[in-house]
Amino acid sequence: MKVASWNVNSLNVRLPHVLDWLEAAQPDILGLQETKLTDEKFPSEAIREAGYEVAYAGQKTYNGVAVLARSPLNDVMTDLPGLEDPQRRVLGATVDGLRFINLYVPNGKAVGSDKYEYKLGWLDKLQAWLAAELERHERVVVVGDFNIAPADADVHDPEEWHEQILCSTPERKALGQILDLGFTDSFRAFEQPERAFSWWDYRMNNFKRNRGLRIDLILTSPAVTAELRTSTIERDPRTWDRPSDHTPVVAEFAPDGSG
Repeated sequence: MKVASWNVNSLNVRLPHVLDWLEAAQPDILGLQETKLTDEKFPSEAIREAGYEVAYAGQKTYNGVAVLARSPLNDVMTDLPGLEDPQRRVLGATVDGLRFINLYVPNGKAVGSDKYEYKLGWLDKLQAWLAAELERHERVVVVGDFNIAPADADVHDPEEWHEQILCSTPERKALGQILDLGFTDSFRAFEQPERAFSWWDYRMNNFKRNRGLRIDLILTSPAVTAELRTSTIERDPRTWDRPSDHTPVVAEFAPDGSG
């Protein structure tokens, strides 16, 4: 099975990119973030014509998440338990026995800001919910734009980003507590090239200079980790015309345990 995650930074703009990538990459499940569309404007017909079932939760201008799958999506949820929040950042679904959870974690804006405190509180609620999901499901994959670079190896210039938003100690600690539930950062389950990133700011030719961060993650529960075959970052879509500032991340695993 191949699963993927992609912050498309407006599906209205990037739908052709998504359709092209689906045809080329053939993922079984894809989580999208920052669709930035209300539900009535979601291009569900185009997605289904591409061969995918879809569930989505959107809002105007900001946020928005969707899950595309070749098989039916069951037990769909769109809210973190215990958090009353109109922001559409979570979408979970069960596909072929796999619990697939797609996240757009709050950015936090700046360390010490109200939005930063909101982010940390959101992550605390997320950890509690994921712990409950692991009790309900053996095979769980959590994907998304986490807006956290897990370690200095995931940052183009650790000194420049030291204790800044996306790289601060409390954010990394919150992510570490999620990993401590039993999840594995699938990318780090394999030997990887240095300076491998999934997001590059549009400004200052950062992509060409490879000044990026790895903030798009695929986390796997122990049962799925045992099946992992590969985990990669697909850089090519970031070179396309009018690209998202993120690029897809992909993991493949063998559901029969033969991987």
